[in-house]
Amino acid sequence: MSAPIASAHLRVARPTNNIDALLPFYVNGLGFKKIGEFHDHDGFDGLMLGHEGAGYHLEFTAKRGHDAGRSPTQDNLMIFYLPEKEKFDDAVARMEKAGIVSVTSFNSYWDQCGKTFEDADGYRVVLANMKWNL
Repeated sequence: MSAPIASAHLRVARPTNNIDALLPFYVNGLGFKKIGEFHDHDGFDGLMLGHEGAGYHLEFTAKRGHDAGRSPTQDNLMIFYLPEKEKFDDAVARMEKAGIVSVTSFNSYWDQCGKTFEDADGYRVVLANMKWNL
C-alpha cells in the first residue's frame, strides 16, 4: 500500500530577500510561469511559479525586515532529469540565452551527467541528462 502523500502535489517553498532578482533565472531560464502571487500578507510577499500539468510548484517569499540570507551550502540542489538529449540541450540553451552561466558542481557527479546553475540567492539547479529510475 502506498503512502497517502505519494500522489500529493508538492510545493517547494523558501525565503528570499529579493523575489524580483530570481525571475530571470526561474522564468526566463527555466521557463516557469507565474501561477500566483500575494503582497503584504501579514508582512509577507510571495510568488508561486509552476509548469502546467507538473506535480510540483515553487514558492518564494520575502518578509520585510527579515534577512533570508543565501543558500547555506553549494550542495543545496533542485534536480531536473531530462533523459532526452534534445530536451536537455534545449534547456541548457534556454538558460544560456537568459544569461545564466553554468557553475562547477560541489559534487562532481553532477558535472559528469549534466549542468549546474546558481540562482541569485546561491541555490542551485541541476539539469541532468539522465533518466531517474525509482
